[in-house]
Amino acid sequence: MSSKFSKAYKQAHELSLKDPEAFWGEAAKSLHWTKPWEQVLDVSQSPHGRWFVGGELNTCYNALDRHVEDGRAEQVALIYDSPVTGNRVVKLSYRELRDLTARFAGVLASRGVGKGDRVLIYMPMIPETVIAMLACARIGAIHSVVFGGFAANELAVRIDDAKPNVIVTASCGIEINRVIPYMPLLNDGIGIAVFKPTTVIIVQREQCIAQLTNDRELDWSEAMSSAKPADCVPVKATDPLYILYTSGTTGLPKGVVRDNGGHAVALNWSMSTIYGMEAGDVYWAASDVGWVVGHSYIVYGPLLKGCTTILYEGKPVGTPDAGAFWRVIADHGVKALFTAPTAFRAIKKEDPDGKLMQDYDLSKFETLFLAGERTDPDTLAWAERQLKVPVIDHWWQTETGWSIAANHMGYGLLPVKPGSPTMPAPGWDLQVLDSQGNSMPAGEVGALCTKLPMAPGSLLTLWNAHERFIESYMAEFPGYYKTADAGYIDEDGYVFVMSRTDDIINVAGHRLSTGAMEEVLASHADVAECAVIGVADQLKGQLPVGFLVLKAGVERPEQDIVADVVKLVRDKIGPVAAFKQAVVVQRLPKTRSGKILRGTMQKIADNEEYRLPATIDDPAILGEIDTALQRLGLSKSR
Repeated sequence: MSSKFSKAYKQAHELSLKDPEAFWGEAAKSLHWTKPWEQVLDVSQSPHGRWFVGGELNTCYNALDRHVEDGRAEQVALIYDSPVTGNRVVKLSYRELRDLTARFAGVLASRGVGKGDRVLIYMPMIPETVIAMLACARIGAIHSVVFGGFAANELAVRIDDAKPNVIVTASCGIEINRVIPYMPLLNDGIGIAVFKPTTVIIVQREQCIAQLTNDRELDWSEAMSSAKPADCVPVKATDPLYILYTSGTTGLPKGVVRDNGGHAVALNWSMSTIYGMEAGDVYWAASDVGWVVGHSYIVYGPLLKGCTTILYEGKPVGTPDAGAFWRVIADHGVKALFTAPTAFRAIKKEDPDGKLMQDYDLSKFETLFLAGERTDPDTLAWAERQLKVPVIDHWWQTETGWSIAANHMGYGLLPVKPGSPTMPAPGWDLQVLDSQGNSMPAGEVGALCTKLPMAPGSLLTLWNAHERFIESYMAEFPGYYKTADAGYIDEDGYVFVMSRTDDIINVAGHRLSTGAMEEVLASHADVAECAVIGVADQLKGQLPVGFLVLKAGVERPEQDIVADVVKLVRDKIGPVAAFKQAVVVQRLPKTRSGKILRGTMQKIADNEEYRLPATIDDPAILGEIDTALQRLGLSKSR
């Protein structure tokens, strides 16, 4: 570390591991507690720790009421920007958002919802979604947000697991060129589920008015018109705030449980220390509330800090063009943007020279943060070149709730190493382990694991599945949390996340990272986006196959580009990679958050049964991948 700021980071990280009680106890003083904690960290009841034991607080109070009382009542708390509904913009002050939240909390209370009860939120990206989340927190209920538009079977699984007495939904969601009615999907899901909710509250959207057909259905506006505001209910710091379902390797979703106390402390702390944000700044996480990014950094983090947060109902391209992000930044004076690398790859594909950026005033924009998938060096360099601001890669997971590794704005930026999310964040003792649990030397790829206890804000357990929680995350490497990511830490302490451990392929006895190969493919001038999977091979065990999405306007023959990338991998990684096959496709199958579905692609290639991922953005893309694999002589249809 050569930066003059490295000392501040190093001191903070060392203190967080040596004396976590002192480090996080100090951070917790920024919040309002109705009862002080008796113990900052208790590891006696859990392998990974409980934070702020004995303390009581209310997350909604800290996110809304506290700021109203401290003089920020008229500051804008939430900006709703919706290009899919004709560039509709709604701005709610902290006072307005608090009052709406208190009233909807009253609606929930009137339907029998109280502390510890579950509420399932099946909603699009509209203000009522944020209000419903905060209203649950206000009365101590546990919310579980499920993507609006999820299939009925997936909904039913979540209903039966969480057992919500109330479901909050909307009449429809809106994509770029279509309206998706929610009530048929929701009613089918309730029909399939064994557990039946007593109340369904529906936000009517003018694009599709739902017909209320039974006694359990309640119109949001009507309920709000007569609602009595509910006060904040103190809860234990260790009480659950929400359940967020993430895909499991068995096909059954895992309900990640987040607490109130550690979550509020970690997110409030991260806003200034990692993102460089202070109260009054405008922050935009271009994600969806169905994902952990939306929970942490559309809703809770910015509001806990007193920032203005943006709720964007649109896409990086197509609403209306690849300048959509620049328009939002300019219109609302965004200081920092957090999005997935795939969003920038989509923008780069449509506008490779960044010409649309020139139409907007980005003078208030200071930092771009990328996470969700590994940021390839080519995308990083393109963003730096076009935006001329720091581009910060950081790494975290649904389970952790915030960054495991990051470049910390609050400590001053460390030098950027392309391909690295920089260094472990305070609270995270990150290590690289071999299959026997031994620490590996600098520069060698292994399993990225964090020594217990985990930092505050990380998952408590899995809902109704504590044994599965231990088996999934703690059993393979005793004393550690298994991230299921593979990578290495270099001699300077920089972390490199190469791929999921499942994406480490074995080619003739050599363990190779598909992420490293993707990095090489992405460096080609004609390639906008790529993916590499390992396909079963009788002779060598597995062989890598590349998928290439080309930049707009590329007219070179496909075989020439494939020949180029094959040579690039041979030159940069070596013949050991045995990389000989690649195919050009129009698009890659992704989740709605932008993660490429490499595992599903591999199953198609290996003629294995696969379960259609619930979060897939467009199932039709899998047929296109199948066709591309057939061109290579690899597919389930061969």
